[in-house]
Amino acid sequence: MSLQSFISSLRSGGIHPADDAEMRLKKSLLVFATGLFCTGSMLWLFLYGQMGPQFSANAPFVFQLLLVANLVYFLHSGNFDWFRITQLSLFLFAPFIVQWSIGNFITASGTSLWGLLAPIGAVLICGARESIAWFIAYIFLTALSGFFDYYLADSPISNAHRVSTETSVFFFALNFAAISSIVYLLLRYAILEKGKLQASLEATHRLLQEEQERSERLLLNILPGPVAERLKHDNQTIADGFSDVTVMFVDIVNFTRLAEGMTPQQVFAMLNRIFSSFDELAEQFGLEKIKTIGDAYMVAGGLNSERGHYTRAIAELAIAMRDLLHRDFTVNAQHLDVRIGIGTGPVVAGVVGKKKFIYDLWGDTVNLASRITSEGTPGMIHVDTTTYRRLAGEFDFAAPLEIYLKGKGNTPVYRLYRLKAPATA
Repeated sequence: MSLQSFISSLRSGGIHPADDAEMRLKKSLLVFATGLFCTGSMLWLFLYGQMGPQFSANAPFVFQLLLVANLVYFLHSGNFDWFRITQLSLFLFAPFIVQWSIGNFITASGTSLWGLLAPIGAVLICGARESIAWFIAYIFLTALSGFFDYYLADSPISNAHRVSTETSVFFFALNFAAISSIVYLLLRYAILEKGKLQASLEATHRLLQEEQERSERLLLNILPGPVAERLKHDNQTIADGFSDVTVMFVDIVNFTRLAEGMTPQQVFAMLNRIFSSFDELAEQFGLEKIKTIGDAYMVAGGLNSERGHYTRAIAELAIAMRDLLHRDFTVNAQHLDVRIGIGTGPVVAGVVGKKKFIYDLWGDTVNLASRITSEGTPGMIHVDTTTYRRLAGEFDFAAPLEIYLKGKGNTPVYRLYRLKAPATA
């Protein structure tokens, strides 16, 4: 567990909380590559010392110290730009310098192949564009080594170290195997980490989609669908005029007196049962709930995409609400009664404010429906003259009566009873 903890802390070394996922991957890749390079080169140096000629190990040892010292400096300072450039430079130049110190391609068994880690690391850590310079530098150093090895093949310098064919072949195979393993492990690590990153991004995307859908559902619970779409794509004030809208208010009778003898939780539960049932009925009739105001419920037809006979739908909804309270005492446990008022005419509709906004209606039609409701008889549905004329052929009404409405004076209203019975042959 301690070794795993050490490796985990080493992989996450130098990573800051503010780093994005791509930067975290780049940092962990370079630290991982440093560990592989150091481990592989130490193994190579040990085996070469056991099987090969006795040559100076100063250059390889110095480069090992530089790699480790540079890693420690990065973990302490967090300067990734410096760490990236210097570490890739050590990956590139160290193998060539070690090869030159030993002799040539043959005697060093192609040690310069380790320099390939520099352009490969640059592709993974710096990006495709920046890696071109590192690859060109690697090709140049390889060509330079080949040039000098070719022209100095028979010189005393080139023959300073004699290596048996068996040893040379062994270390050629070792170098190819080591660098191939390191490249494979780096690429595999990068692919696995990117796979984890992709999975994390997809999970985050799903969560964002769920949050978006939840937000849209919440918005649609507050605003009509067309208005919600406009609000999402336009920051301008939303205010529309409608020439013909039917507005209905439903007001609970004696609510204030009843609520005085109940706890707040009981009042809330009572209103929630009733208004939730009203919401279901409004949706069933294809009408738009506008809002609740205390113990009053407001609904309208003709605003957006409701069906054509919205005035009839409002009347049917009013009858359904009234009858529900009269027959379903699981919803209406307190046997409450309601006043219902309906008015038809022009309105202005829009979204008020920038915070905690609400979709609302204004105009004389709204005021008329509200006042008809407040002055109406409990258990009755009262409508204005325009609504009556529109529905007289389909519904049964009582004879008109005049009631005094604030700001209107004596106003004729009509009590709506029920749908007319179908004519018999």
